[in-house]
Amino acid sequence: MNWNTLVDPTLLALHLHDPDLRIVDARFVLTDPAAGRAGYAQSHLPHAAYADLNEDLADLSRVAAGEGRHPLPDEATFAARLGQWGIEPRHQVVVYDATDGSMAAARLWWMLRLLGHARVAVLDGGLAAWRGAGLPETADLPEPDPASPAYPGRFDRSQIVDAQAVAARLSESPGWLIDARAFERYSGQHEHVDRVAGHVPGAVNRPYADNVADGRFRDAQAIRMELLELLAQRGPHRADEVVLMCGSGVTACHQLLAFEHAGLPGAKLYPGSWSGWISDPARTIATS
Repeated sequence: MNWNTLVDPTLLALHLHDPDLRIVDARFVLTDPAAGRAGYAQSHLPHAAYADLNEDLADLSRVAAGEGRHPLPDEATFAARLGQWGIEPRHQVVVYDATDGSMAAARLWWMLRLLGHARVAVLDGGLAAWRGAGLPETADLPEPDPASPAYPGRFDRSQIVDAQAVAARLSESPGWLIDARAFERYSGQHEHVDRVAGHVPGAVNRPYADNVADGRFRDAQAIRMELLELLAQRGPHRADEVVLMCGSGVTACHQLLAFEHAGLPGAKLYPGSWSGWISDPARTIATS
């Protein structure tokens, strides 16, 4: 096993009993935060632990500090939770959610990569694809080990961009900042999540949903050609010059996964994203 972007359900099924495999269920529903954990308790992939977006992959106590709706947790706290899940640097990790990886498998995939863990992949199609293939599930709940060692490592902050860094680049030609939200939210036509509608001036829109079809990632070469065309339209910009954002730094991770799937590494993430940007009323916004 050496999977670092996506893994097919049937391939994962062949390795379910490999001692170096760790699986994490990251299902989450923004409108019903308890639904993911409840679904996991009913049935999940064998040996899978559960990661809660609000509790494990974010620190909601930092929301008031202007870091968006899902601020990154303290790295030591996150490393300790990885240890409880039995994840060590030598392990192959596979993360899944209900379907396409956007809520919130890709977020955990990115956070592990921030710690330097290369062997982590998202289950392509998630639980829906797993069930569609008739593969095994269980209701057995693994016991976390509170005495296990924390995962060694620190977040690579060079992969993270804050609001000040975004503001400093607003005079550059558009195309370096890509917003992964649906067009109606990006354009300001309809905003049902954040209190202010619109987007960061100069940001271009590529909805993360464009990367998938029927819940599975589209062909890597097709996505690559579309992304290269997007980067060439206004810049041109290289992939490693790109900053990705969304509403709160969750679906932007799905966009980053698409870049990696397409063989275009190096893009960075603005974790605060739109909800962090609008926390300061002095920052400019655009609608179109």
